[in-house]
Amino acid sequence: MSKLHLIASLETFEKGGRMMLPRGNAKALYVVDGAVRCDGSLMSASLAANSAAFLGEDTELLSRDGATVIRWDLSALPDPVEASEREGVTAKLLLSSALDIDPNVIYLLRCDRVAFPPGGVAYLHTHRGPGTRVLLSGSIRIDTDGASHHYEPLQAWYESGPAPVFAAASETEPTAFARVMILPAELKGQSSIRYEREEDKDKPKPQSYQVYLDRLL
Repeated sequence: MSKLHLIASLETFEKGGRMMLPRGNAKALYVVDGAVRCDGSLMSASLAANSAAFLGEDTELLSRDGATVIRWDLSALPDPVEASEREGVTAKLLLSSALDIDPNVIYLLRCDRVAFPPGGVAYLHTHRGPGTRVLLSGSIRIDTDGASHHYEPLQAWYESGPAPVFAAASETEPTAFARVMILPAELKGQSSIRYEREEDKDKPKPQSYQVYLDRLL
């Protein structure tokens, strides 16, 4: 087994802010607000708020009017890949988590968004792989491994996958988070969630999902 790290960081672009990300590690971007132009040798795209992209090449990011971007790096090092050029962009590390990855297995990088109405909950469940979440709006309580943690917007948390989790969203406002998970390749296009209690499996599920990336690594 080789040790990899899933690293979530926040990139805040001023007006006209630009940065160059080098090729190498797998990277996923999610635009929280504003807009970012991504230009690489294989891909050019304009990303508006609530959109995402996978980067695996040298890519220039430019925001004409400013933007807030969450970036996930899958790296052998515990720190995010540093930009080779950076002007008017501030970086903040949110969370770095070590993963045990079998080098002989093909994995799936999934980036999606999960949204809850006021008072929504995710019944006790597991996932078939680890991942890091970043809260976008509202608030959320995560109960797992005998502990309870409360998160506010732009705070991050890690879920190992096999450890059961119960999530309770804000009672008074909609709640949403973005996440990247590393999953078995056979889950491409399929849900990764498993409910722990038989009585919860057929209950109405208030959360909704928007998948942006299902990229084989």
